[in-house]
Amino acid sequence: MMAHDFDLFVIGGGSGGVRAARVSAQLGKKVAIAEEYRFGGTCVIRGCVPKKLFVYASQFSEKFADAAAYGWSMGETKFDWPTLIANKDKEIGRLEQVYRAGLDRTDVTIFDERATLKDKHTIQLASGKTVTAETILIATGARPNPHEALPGSELAIYSDDVFDLKELPKSIVIFGGGYIAVEFANIFHGLGVDTTVVYRGQRILGGFDGEMREHLQNEMQDKGIRILCHTMFKSIAKRDDGRLDVELSDNHVMCADQVLMAIGRLPNTDGLGLEEIGLELGHNGAIPVDEYSRTAVDNIWAIGDVTNRVQLTPVAIHEAMCFVQTHWHDNPTRPDHEIIPTAVFSQPEIGTVGMTEEEAAKTYPDLEVYRAAFRPMKTSFANRDERMIMKLLVDAKTRVVVAAHIIGPDAGEMAQLLGIPIKAKLTKDAFDATMAVHPTTAEELVTMYSPSYRIKNGERVS
Repeated sequence: MMAHDFDLFVIGGGSGGVRAARVSAQLGKKVAIAEEYRFGGTCVIRGCVPKKLFVYASQFSEKFADAAAYGWSMGETKFDWPTLIANKDKEIGRLEQVYRAGLDRTDVTIFDERATLKDKHTIQLASGKTVTAETILIATGARPNPHEALPGSELAIYSDDVFDLKELPKSIVIFGGGYIAVEFANIFHGLGVDTTVVYRGQRILGGFDGEMREHLQNEMQDKGIRILCHTMFKSIAKRDDGRLDVELSDNHVMCADQVLMAIGRLPNTDGLGLEEIGLELGHNGAIPVDEYSRTAVDNIWAIGDVTNRVQLTPVAIHEAMCFVQTHWHDNPTRPDHEIIPTAVFSQPEIGTVGMTEEEAAKTYPDLEVYRAAFRPMKTSFANRDERMIMKLLVDAKTRVVVAAHIIGPDAGEMAQLLGIPIKAKLTKDAFDATMAVHPTTAEELVTMYSPSYRIKNGERVS
């Protein structure tokens, strides 16, 4: 059998690819990784990390307003966009070096260039060099959907572009209703930008719990964000003054400084050479894989957004660890895509674990819903009537808590911790037996002793 240059070659230097490369090298494997842009991938460079930093920046406008109620005398406040961009760039640069240092410490060979497949064991590098590997892992992630069929789409910006805008627009129209669109709408509004969301659905955040969706949409509109549902873009055109006219499906025309397209992401498989080696791609160019992340080509695996299973960074990292267990340790390990804690960093933010109430009502013949709605203590002094909602969904037959949904301050932090008992299939009795921490908002999760209502065979009965 011919010896290969590497035991493992990873194409893509995002969170999943880097984790797989580093851990494999720690096992004594000879590993290489290629990344054509910057290590860290979507999450670190142009996704969750800079987005969360921007979320923090946008929250200060409300914090300043609330401070007066707590006795603070606030002077004139002023936001400086270039300062935020510069500090973001500094932090992203630091994090990229952390990723590189981790690869260097484990002796992973790094190629700072594009890599494609010449055959099932041969990798073609942009420099002209070719190398071979026994196993190849594709972890190239995804990119924003450009929606090229829309006239004038080239005039729009995408989520990747937001973090490098030269100046903060005075107004923006955002096309989409998923978490990316919703988070950026709240970011821009918090920074003082006149913000409009255009969404073809009935309510934002399709796929999330219905009550959470409705409550967030109402809160956003109360804050001054315009949300136009059942509406589509027809075209984008540039005016003589450089601003953009957006024609909507109802023939109404809106004018804005920027238009942000946030209508999903497409797997990065163009030009990788996958089809040439006999690997047929799936919907939107996704790489089809089995439950262990194997492709139809026996030595090629794929993880993360490029497989279009669940496009979340922790999922890609989890899939990387499952690959290591399955391939190197001969311990077949399937990624668990069922119980995934997640958050929408809107304002207020949403934290969720498990299925929606609508899904649970179809799954469990007898479902108990424990619900609390209240004004969080931190806003009690402020002149804001923002409500917090918490829900636990319980299978009445087994008493197992099957899901949790929260909207309000720190909902994402609570969702992470709730992921543990829900993943462990703990019962509501275990929640009831847990001592509360007072005064906190999270104490409601262990003090809701009686169900607010039940759903039997899909019908609400009490």
